[in-house]
Amino acid sequence: MFINTKQIMESIKELEKVHPFYGHSFLVCKKEGNLPIGSHIEFDFYRELKYFLEQYYKPEKNSEYYFRALKKGADKRKNWLKPDYASSGAQSTITREFGVVFIHNKKTQLWGWEKDYIEKLKLKMTKPIPTFHLAVWLYREKEWSSEKTGKDIIETFFEEFNISQDEKSELFDTSYPEKAANDLFQQEKASWEDLKDKLDIDSPPDAPKEKGGTLSFLKLIGVGPAKEIQFEPAERINLLTGDNGLGKTFLLESAWWALTGNWTSSPIYPRQDAKKNEPKIIFEISGAGSRSKKSESPFNWEKQEWISQRARPTIPGLMIYARVDGAFAIWDPAKNTTAPSSNTFDESIGSLILTKESIWDGLRITKGGVNRFLCNGLITDWVNWQNNQEMYPFETLKNVFRRLSPPDLTKGDLGPLVPGIPTRIPGDSRLIPTLSHPYGDVPILFASAGVKRIISLAYLIVWAWYDHKEQSKLIHEAPQSRMVILIDEIEAHLHPQWQRKILPALIGLQEELQSAIQIQFLIATHSPLVMASVEPVFDIAKDKIFHLELKEGEGAIKKEEVNLKELSFVRHGRVDTWLMSDAFNILHARSLEAEEAIECAKALQLRENVKKDEVQEITNRLIKLLAGDDSFWPRWTFFAEKHGVKI
Repeated sequence: MFINTKQIMESIKELEKVHPFYGHSFLVCKKEGNLPIGSHIEFDFYRELKYFLEQYYKPEKNSEYYFRALKKGADKRKNWLKPDYASSGAQSTITREFGVVFIHNKKTQLWGWEKDYIEKLKLKMTKPIPTFHLAVWLYREKEWSSEKTGKDIIETFFEEFNISQDEKSELFDTSYPEKAANDLFQQEKASWEDLKDKLDIDSPPDAPKEKGGTLSFLKLIGVGPAKEIQFEPAERINLLTGDNGLGKTFLLESAWWALTGNWTSSPIYPRQDAKKNEPKIIFEISGAGSRSKKSESPFNWEKQEWISQRARPTIPGLMIYARVDGAFAIWDPAKNTTAPSSNTFDESIGSLILTKESIWDGLRITKGGVNRFLCNGLITDWVNWQNNQEMYPFETLKNVFRRLSPPDLTKGDLGPLVPGIPTRIPGDSRLIPTLSHPYGDVPILFASAGVKRIISLAYLIVWAWYDHKEQSKLIHEAPQSRMVILIDEIEAHLHPQWQRKILPALIGLQEELQSAIQIQFLIATHSPLVMASVEPVFDIAKDKIFHLELKEGEGAIKKEEVNLKELSFVRHGRVDTWLMSDAFNILHARSLEAEEAIECAKALQLRENVKKDEVQEITNRLIKLLAGDDSFWPRWTFFAEKHGVKI
């Protein structure tokens, strides 16, 4: 059995009131030195202190820093002691504050206790050392018998650290919480990651950055369509709905910046009514193991820019952003490390922005007179992959095409996206890839807007993943296991049949890339068909739906503001029912004129005094606007005939 997590948390809070000397140096002198009183012995104090800190105060095994569990007299915001603490920080503390309790000549290794050391130590205390809480921290990884109690832990501490009877009575508080007698242990050793998360502290400065981060929190203050917007996306599917101009693209751009530290175009700008210190972007990136601490970036009015941390607390996973204008952005963590061993985030490399043209034709830059090819482009890569299938991921590309293809329901449909034989076209010296359609092979340059967008998306997902794996090999790192895909207006240019398939197809992409990969989707849509398509795969534990809407503001001037609302998932089934859901707020799945006519008819039905000619006028409008089998007719027919109007 092990001391439970809750008790360790409570004990750490109690230790914040204790001076570090009593939890470090004093215990080293008692356990390792067993210093004499009134005389001195040779004792390598600072070397033994370093060993002691390594044993009890180093929960981050891959770090050289020590956890600052005892904080009295120190900056409580600082949670880590530097690697040289034993030879610098502790030495300074002893010299300035506790030198009077020792018999020690400078620049020697002779140490002993002054005869009145207990009295002098007691004078420096505001309250006795909380023995139980100190022991809980020191023994947090020690295995205990389930019969042991808080009293047993205290006695073990006194015995192991050679605490004398006089020291017990004068320096230590031997009490312990009543619950520690019977509710003290748990089966598993308390996880430091869990403790760190509950304590809300950062990792030490030299800890390796956690990789594979996804967005778990985004708060925008004094910027955008509302004074404050808070967005807490789920780990897998996140659908953003709302009217044009309310901020769906704005949220996607902000999410991209929070994860990468780069804008894909112009940075967002504070609101006109924002105060000087008000605009902030607060975000949190979750790694595979835990959530990191929230980061806050204010706006610098003088420089007209957002002050961003150069190093994100957690390095994001591979990211792909399909913008509504046809451009794409790629962020690859394997290309954003300064060295294979440093794991540091480097914003200077930034995002790879591919315009509609560079997606097809490639992108290169010239630096120092040397050309660097950042992306060969869809046309060149497709042909190379198709001609060298043993070396390149052409089979993966074909499988992704197959998944993202429109449904093949009838003979009149477009059918699956199948690569044909590359061909030449007039005026272009390159071989151009083709798609095999029912009516023949078509060069992709002549494909429809919808087909071009899907094959661009498919190509960039495959290329980014393949390139990431190759780059990871070069820096001797394992490929990422998490990816973030952002898509603005996923339904753009797609036929309704295709809209019903595209999102479920994207969700299954990890099977084509790597079975263990997890993908977080941030997707903006105006399509009830897309919303209906997610019903069979929606999981309330890892998926969410959000809606942007206008609401009446506060204060004397009732100016409307945008509100981001998380919607409860409901299976509406029919697409027209989705149209009338909170995701779209349309009263009727009919034409606008038909909606107005029905609303007038309903209002008339609620009136007490109704004239026949009024009923006839509404009837004529309904006949013109509604289908003969419209569901509103039974209700209206009864009412109209009751008032002498036959239909």
